[in-house]
This record gives sequence, C-alpha cells and structure tokens, in this order.
Amino acid sequence: MSTEGPGPSVRAEVVSRLTGSSVTGLHPVGGGDICVSSEATLSDGRTVFVKARSGMPPTFFAAEARGLRRLGAVRGGVPVPEVVAHDDSCLVLEWLEAGPPSKASAELFGRTLAATHGSGGGVFGSADGDGWIATLPLPAGPWPSWADMWAEGRVLPYLRAAVDAGALAAGDARDIDRVLAELALLAGPVEPPALVHGDLWAGNVLWCADGIARLVDPAAHGGHRETDLAMLALFGCPHLDRVLGAYRDAAPLGDGWRARVPLHQLHPVLVHAVLFGGSYGARAGRLARASLQAG
Repeated sequence: MSTEGPGPSVRAEVVSRLTGSSVTGLHPVGGGDICVSSEATLSDGRTVFVKARSGMPPTFFAAEARGLRRLGAVRGGVPVPEVVAHDDSCLVLEWLEAGPPSKASAELFGRTLAATHGSGGGVFGSADGDGWIATLPLPAGPWPSWADMWAEGRVLPYLRAAVDAGALAAGDARDIDRVLAELALLAGPVEPPALVHGDLWAGNVLWCADGIARLVDPAAHGGHRETDLAMLALFGCPHLDRVLGAYRDAAPLGDGWRARVPLHQLHPVLVHAVLFGGSYGARAGRLARASLQAG
C-alpha cells in the first residue's frame, strides 16, 4: 500500500465555496499523518477546521462526514464536531478549542461512549457502503456475525496486504491464521451490533476546553464495543482506568473481556503494518499469540 503524503495544503477558494463565506485567515495546524489540517477564519465571524487530502476517491470525505453525523445523532452519546461542508478534496468542521483531559471528563467520556455503543449498529458492517480506515478501504459487508466480520472484513484483507508488502513474517502470519480458525472460541459472549467509532485510538478523542470529549476521524460501523475499548488502550488514552470504570458502570462488559483485548487490537495493528511497516508486523504476531493463549 502507498504511504505518499497528503498532498497540497487547503485552498482558501475551496473553503469559501463550501462555506459561502470568504476566508480572511488560513493557518496550518498540527494533525495526523493522513491529511493536511488548517484553521480557517471566515468573514462571517466563524472559525472552522479544515482537513484535506488530494487524490482520494469521492467517497473518502463523504464517508467520514456520514460517520460523524451518525455518531452525533445518538442521544446522550459522545458528541462530535458539527460537519459544516465537504467535497472530494476536503472536510470542513466546526472549530473546537482543545483542553486538558481530566478525571471528570474521562468519566463522562466513558459513560457517553457506553450510550453511543448502546444505540446499536444495526448490522455488523455498514448498510451505507464501504468506508475507510486511514487511507485503506474498510469493507462494508454486512455480515451475519461479528466473528464473520472480524475474519473476512477486518483481519484477512489487511493480513494479505501486510504479507504482500513484506511487513509480516511467515510465522506471524500463520499465528494470525490460527486465530481466525479458532475465532468462534476466542470471540467471547455473543453481542448484538454496537455503533462503534471504528478507529478509536487516543488521538481520535478530542479533549475540549469545555470539559467534554468529542469523537473525530471515525470509521463508524456496526461492530463489537470491545473493539473501541481495546483500541483506546493500544497507544495510551489519558485516564483510561476512569474511562473504563465509568463505561462498565453504565454498561457492564462480558466475562473475560480483558483477555480479549489482544484479539480486538489485531486489526488496527495490521492496518499500521500495511501503512507504516516497521515493528507493527511483529506486534501483530504477538497479539495473535496472546489471543490464542488467552483462549
């Protein structure tokens, strides 16, 4: 898979066309590895956040906008920034002032995340067409069960891509295949589809100055709620113990959920192996062996 840069910066005329207001200021801001991010000041007094990437299919930003609106529609769920506008080249969102995470905001995040999940995903996968995780396509399905989705639509495509890219050793690939063969035993109690963020590493939780966390950069679909929680732990979420404690008070988790964390981390680590190579392939192998041992 290609890991070329996100392309040229945001163009003021594009933002003006999408917002219906001329741009009086446009400044780059820090962001992820996928898109160029900017703060735009508009002549009508608004400040907006703009993320852009060239060369992506028309569904790229449309899928993100759809996911944000779906997550934002959940009553009592984790809020999201308002989608102002989008086209094939960029996505315009309301500007939110960042703030430090606190124990109180982490507990609120845990409770509202439980409400988001509890609103239901409808199906395992998506009824709205394929999505994206970073710059990689995310198959829609739908599938009859979470295990089918995890095997066919999440792990296998990225396992093959990681092998093709030379990012995964043969022994690690075999151990991941063993996980898929035993998935029915490893998956834990059967649960209905939850509405999940789908790419919920700590960087996609925006801690805001008003003390309320927001979800950004979703790959929203119907999935397993343990996947979002496992991904929060993958790269370190502030006050994670408070998040999980408040979540479990609101929506208890199935027996053995801690032992299934490596299983739910397997797909995002394979995505990283495809995109970035490095040590992620070996890490995926370790997660597979931990899953097998736990099972």
